[in-house]
Amino acid sequence: MGEFNGEYIVINEVPSPRANHGQKISLLPLVFLIFYEVSGGAFGVEDSVKAAGPLLALVGFLVFPFIWSVPEALITAEMGTMFPENGGYAVWVSSALGPYWGFQQGWMKWLNGVIDNALYPVLFIDYLKSGIPALGGGLPRILALLALTIFLTYMNYRGLTIVGWVAVLLGIFSILPFVVMGFISIPKIKPKRWLVADVHNVDWNLYLNTLFWNLNYWDSISTLSGEVENPKKTLPKALLYALILVVLGYFFPLLTSTGAIPLQRDLWTDGYFSDVAKIVGGVWLRWWIQGAAAMSNMGLFVAEISSDSFQLLGMAERGMLPEFFAKRSRYGTPLVGILFSASGVILLSWMSFLEIVAAENYLYCFGMILEFIAFVRLRIIAPASPRPYKIPVGTIGATLMCIPPTILICVVLIFSSRKVMIVSLVGVAIGLVMQPCLKHIEKKRWLRFSTSSDLPDIQAATREKIKQIDSPVV
Repeated sequence: MGEFNGEYIVINEVPSPRANHGQKISLLPLVFLIFYEVSGGAFGVEDSVKAAGPLLALVGFLVFPFIWSVPEALITAEMGTMFPENGGYAVWVSSALGPYWGFQQGWMKWLNGVIDNALYPVLFIDYLKSGIPALGGGLPRILALLALTIFLTYMNYRGLTIVGWVAVLLGIFSILPFVVMGFISIPKIKPKRWLVADVHNVDWNLYLNTLFWNLNYWDSISTLSGEVENPKKTLPKALLYALILVVLGYFFPLLTSTGAIPLQRDLWTDGYFSDVAKIVGGVWLRWWIQGAAAMSNMGLFVAEISSDSFQLLGMAERGMLPEFFAKRSRYGTPLVGILFSASGVILLSWMSFLEIVAAENYLYCFGMILEFIAFVRLRIIAPASPRPYKIPVGTIGATLMCIPPTILICVVLIFSSRKVMIVSLVGVAIGLVMQPCLKHIEKKRWLRFSTSSDLPDIQAATREKIKQIDSPVV
């Protein structure tokens, strides 16, 4: 697939033999997989109104994408086409900073993804318990959670193409009721309701975490790059279309809902859109919104587990994890990676929803800092490496582009609670110790590690650059 030529990493056009596993994923399913990696619909944005009122909520979902989502999507497009293989950001960081930090990136992002994925089966059951009270607790709830997790995990096992088209169907079903509700709301809209703001009564921690959680994860799709049909062209297009879909999918429901009903900030919590639907359209629309929310959680789960499991597969192909993580099923899916990634449901037993969101964001912040550093460093050490999609800025422009989201990361970290900080730092510390332990296991040959011969040498450009710096000037 690749070779080292002079100073630069060269990615040939010949497809890798490993890409022959299963059917490649095309543009439309990829758009909706990104949609579910990032969003899944307007569910979950209600807390932004509770935290800051309508004006700041609307401004946040208009401005925040330019500060965070656009830079992250652009970097994902460039780096994902530069390294069109599974493993994504772990490979980028490994290429720029070495395998130790590449492993840390992979560990933090995988742990973050597993914690995130633990939410969705529980949220799905929570939406059903109003109609089936027995699911509110006890053994029936536990059995329902296990059954749902097993079913969705099996869906991932059967193939990424199936997951992609399921994401398309679920995405349409999740978006459509908000479109209907928005148009029904138009006659009831009073624009002055959008202008309500009280800057002295803002829960900044909840506000920032709600925006951050709903508008990040654009880089998650990079862990599937090796499964995408013509990723060098398809990935940038899919990211652009998904970005538009996500921003409109948040802003339009917020705009119409806050304008159509009188403001009661305390009521704007997770699930309040179903109450808005009942007010503006009736019980039938409320049930549709609730059904769409339940289905959205299924889409979020299958998209997240796909990303997490293929990340483990890609890391194993790079020798960062034992070789058995690279094992594929007969459907081309990462068998061991799926089983490991599906284990995250148990993490919900001791943390609340908001604490899980905050812990995810904390770990995600650390991972994004490493990505920004890798992005800028690769611009410096391998400036002429093939980038089928390249952000039209130089090294200085690339550095400046990373400054606003980095500042935002620092703000999110500052507003985190002590409990979230301790839990997250413990997770980071485990990764710092785990990598040397895995290297010791590899040295002792207790487990087999190997790097796929189909992959390019991602350290070649770094070694050549160091050689040039160390060479005496004649």
